[in-house]
Amino acid sequence: MARKIIIDTDPGQDDAVAILLALASPELELLGITCVAGNVPLELTAKNARIVCELAGRPETRVFAGCDAPLSRKLVTAEHVHGKTGLDGLTLPDPTMPLQDRHAVDFLIDTLRAEPAGTVTLCPIGPLTNIATAMQRAPDIIPRIQEIVLMGGGYFEGGNITPAAEFNIYVDPEAAKIVFDAKVPLVVMPLDVTHKALTSRARVEGFRNAGRVGPAVASWTDFFERFDKEKYGSEGAPLHDPCTIAYLIKPDLFTGRHINVEIETGSDLTLGMTVADWWRVSGRAPNAHFMGGIDDEGFFALLTERLARL
Repeated sequence: MARKIIIDTDPGQDDAVAILLALASPELELLGITCVAGNVPLELTAKNARIVCELAGRPETRVFAGCDAPLSRKLVTAEHVHGKTGLDGLTLPDPTMPLQDRHAVDFLIDTLRAEPAGTVTLCPIGPLTNIATAMQRAPDIIPRIQEIVLMGGGYFEGGNITPAAEFNIYVDPEAAKIVFDAKVPLVVMPLDVTHKALTSRARVEGFRNAGRVGPAVASWTDFFERFDKEKYGSEGAPLHDPCTIAYLIKPDLFTGRHINVEIETGSDLTLGMTVADWWRVSGRAPNAHFMGGIDDEGFFALLTERLARL
């Protein structure tokens, strides 16, 4: 039986690839997509999610708009990486499928209450504002969540928006703290993993030839990898968000440790840092399966094969 998931997202080219991977994978039943402000403002993330669903030929997918700002901070966006639309690259038509008229937080709460306990996995690949707001508003849903598999944070790699913090956590560290403290089974795909899942010319060309969505995916990766190549001096760019979906399909692509991870919310210098006790020196109880390794060849093979199915 397919695993029921909700993707919470702020597309973003790599978010878009994650959505496509989920839609192409029969192991997963995508109950809906909840959008949050992050890489670009909410109006654009909700639009971009629908563009991606239509590109995949799945206009029946339900897309919900959620929180347009962090819990208690001003929104920080990432147009410098993703472009002014969030999906810069190949120009795609505006979506014709409707945006659902329910707020994303209400959809999360209602779905987790309606589905049998322990049967819905949340896949947040943007700031955690929607998830934390749902937990605050309806604490009864917390024990009903099967698992949360998220992209965020970093330990050995440090941060990508500040020296200490990864973007998704930095945008709303208070929301991240709520989620990490919730005692829900938690799998974290940090920069330590995603920076080992780098595009290359051969991999991008593999995307380009992967069916009808291939040209768009190749165009997206061509666009955003320019920033990472310049920043890191690497051959390609990390595909952050699809790691979460790949884990749900093929978890043996990844290795990690069950450790304690705390979120820094009080320091200007290290705000949003994921303080990962990789060496288990703090004595604090583990609360997250924090990934550290990836079979990158297997990851790109899975991604390319699945994209070609759409």
